[in-house]
Amino acid sequence: MKLAVPQATISWEAAHAAVAAAVSQAIELGVRINVGVTDTAGNLVAFLRMPGAFPQSIRIAIDKAATAGGFGFPTARWMAVCGEDEGMKLGFAAQPGVVVFGGGLPIHSNGQLIGGIGVSGASAQQDEACARAGLLAIGADDTEA
Repeated sequence: MKLAVPQATISWEAAHAAVAAAVSQAIELGVRINVGVTDTAGNLVAFLRMPGAFPQSIRIAIDKAATAGGFGFPTARWMAVCGEDEGMKLGFAAQPGVVVFGGGLPIHSNGQLIGGIGVSGASAQQDEACARAGLLAIGADDTEA
């Protein structure tokens, strides 16, 4: 019996680089965002709130990162994953910290889930574009291609 197994996680350096790239994309889009990066357990590794970004979106950004990083797929996919099962839709949406709308993306490296990035403050599409810029900046696997 193994007592422990190795598990890869996002480095603080990569997390901060992803946050910086997401903010750069937000500036290009003309929006103000909150952006967080978590490990797969939902522990915050990096965070930034742009001046003027909605303070209420701080927790949403972190929860998007934790949801995507914990489950391994974009938060925008939740309703499709639940399909026609109304119980699942209501049940997951009611769970504290689980976000079921766009703006959170998983971070994969060499096929392994290592964390999540979440953005909140603009439209779901703009939030996701900012999160994707963060993934591209750190060379994370492109799991959406």
